[in-house]
Amino acid sequence: MEPFEGAAANYWWTVDFGLTPGENRSWDEERLLTLGAISGAIGSEFLEEDGKLVLRADYLGSQDIDALLERLKTLLPSFEGITVLRKQKTENQSWSTQHLESFPPVNVGRSLTVMAPWHKNKAEDGRIPIYIYPSSAFGTGYHESTRIALELLEDAVRQGDTILDVGTGTGILFIAALKLGASHAVARDLDPTTLDEVRRNMNLNAISANVCDIDVGNLLNGVEIQANVLTANILLTPNLTMLPDVKRVLKPKGCAVFSGMTEMERGVFLSALSTSGLTVERELRAGDWWGCRARRAHA
Repeated sequence: MEPFEGAAANYWWTVDFGLTPGENRSWDEERLLTLGAISGAIGSEFLEEDGKLVLRADYLGSQDIDALLERLKTLLPSFEGITVLRKQKTENQSWSTQHLESFPPVNVGRSLTVMAPWHKNKAEDGRIPIYIYPSSAFGTGYHESTRIALELLEDAVRQGDTILDVGTGTGILFIAALKLGASHAVARDLDPTTLDEVRRNMNLNAISANVCDIDVGNLLNGVEIQANVLTANILLTPNLTMLPDVKRVLKPKGCAVFSGMTEMERGVFLSALSTSGLTVERELRAGDWWGCRARRAHA
């Protein structure tokens, strides 16, 4: 069993995030884990330190530390109360067999199985395997918000559809859509460092570059196509920012899948959704996480 591709550096970047816990500790832990996942951590553990709940998160040493810190700087305002306590270089940390086995195949919905490539051919009969390298982009299929988005996507994709994936992360959503029958994908992410990982995951799933338009982009800025299905597994604030422009990029009978939000944020998002001329078709919850699929109010 081989170690992570791209992990040639003989060290890892370790960042400690701190939060003074409130009454709902499980919610505090979920928020810390989400920050770690979105920022690209490939391993983490909880600690207690001077009354604080600490998430010690590890990142690939092969990535630029300044770029990582800049990414954290843009994310932290969405995670009130969480701060970076320290960062350091961790030498010779082992992420071999034990770490790889911590990413077992995960069944999602009626027909999908998300799995790391070292579990190839372990999908149950009749299920569609989605191979994703657990790495430094958000969206491995192990987080509730990603599983919500996949399940909402599963029964929305039709043969020949065009999918528009906003904040693509690992590419898991548009890859799943293509394997479900979509014929073309447009994917955008604000972080240029994710694009190599997207292409690697495309290769793992035998997805041709000819059917994908992948580029750096901020939400729907500069997107001129009309899609059958839009997916956005991002946080509440960028989802809200994007909403007024969603109808412009959706075909008249198209749908939009929104995830990355919590149950507590549901009311705020649904109000904005209605204002934007969209109506909810289906909602899903997993733990504290929530997502929905919506269409034009008069499609």
